Amino acid sequence: MPADLAVIGLGPYGLPLAQAAVAAGIPTLGYRTGPEPGSLSPAEVRRMVAAGFRHATSPAELGRVRTAVLCASTPRGADGGLDLTQVETAARTLAGRMRPHTTVILESPVPPGTTEDVLRPLLEEGSGLRAGRDFHLAYSPSRVDPGNRDFTPANTPKVIGGLTPACTESAAAFYARLTDKVVRARGPREAETVQLLETNFRHVNIALVNEMAALCHDMGVDLWDVIRCAETKPFGYQAFRPGPGVGGHAVPQDLTGHTGRTLRMVELAQQVNSQMPRYVIQRAATLLNEHGKSARGARVLLLGVTYKADLADQQSTPAEEIAVRLMSLGASVSYHDPHIPSWNVLDRPVPRADSLYEAAADADLTILLQQHRTYDLQGLSVKAQLLLDTRGATPTGAAHRL
Repeated sequence: MPADLAVIGLGPYGLPLAQAAVAAGIPTLGYRTGPEPGSLSPAEVRRMVAAGFRHATSPAELGRVRTAVLCASTPRGADGGLDLTQVETAARTLAGRMRPHTTVILESPVPPGTTEDVLRPLLEEGSGLRAGRDFHLAYSPSRVDPGNRDFTPANTPKVIGGLTPACTESAAAFYARLTDKVVRARGPREAETVQLLETNFRHVNIALVNEMAALCHDMGVDLWDVIRCAETKPFGYQAFRPGPGVGGHAVPQDLTGHTGRTLRMVELAQQVNSQMPRYVIQRAATLLNEHGKSARGARVLLLGVTYKADLADQQSTPAEEIAVRLMSLGASVSYHDPHIPSWNVLDRPVPRADSLYEAAADADLTILLQQHRTYDLQGLSVKAQLLLDTRGATPTGAAHRL
């Protein structure tokens, strides 16, 4: 059966898009651009295949679709900026097979200007076609929130910026099949900058509340109670919560490498957030000392080592740095995570706790890094000798909170 849509890149942006397209009844073809950590469970992928999703066996199949969406990963490069290598490879792969009247949309996080200055020339050179005349070209920021049951692709508005008004309308017609609301940006640069603003907004606000966590601890103030009260304000405030560090696929961008300009707030936010694993270790060592124990030789159990609750994704998880720092202090580290059957740190396997309650009772210190739904935090707080809760998820007074 011919596919209507090709999703190029099956990582954290591409797989959820393909899943939404298949659910909307769109015959969808998936094409891998590299080894990509997926955000869907094997069961979800099997359901997609049963509903009509299939993997492309050859790049030639990409030439038979009406819409191609590039969702290749853009990890942080050596210079701190986004590495566009996979996007460029995907563009070249598509360009060699592309037919006239195809609608090409980029969803990968990229610096503003990438659609016009990088993607357009690659597609035009490889296909001999002209963007805006022979094929439609647009950018739409990915708004995937893995594991979020309230906001799905169907009820999350989609922003689109096309090279020409006709490009915007063609992309809008495609996304209207997936979502209730389409928002038209003035052009690709505006749409790319929407992604930049949304990602940086998250990182800056997390950094603010992470700084507040350290300040409130020093002042003897219950930050979690402060947040509970503050979020009752119906305007001018949005609640963010501190944590052991920021994980996930959305990399903060300060654009230094692309524009020569630094977004100082974002640079500062990165510094604050990258310090959080170290702050967790400092709090852990202090707690052990207060209970007459040294970090050296202490048995420390880490609970939840993924970057987000109830997901198996470990992209940029702060758990790794926390484990490394504990090991360097001489602690004996084990972990428990219902989603991660085995975990290697520094190429060495970390012992996995089989019985959660026994392990918590046995450990000198248990650190909750991720509050998976399956954890009974009341029960854990009773069993654990010493519990450090980095997520403010335990009942008030049941544990030491970050």
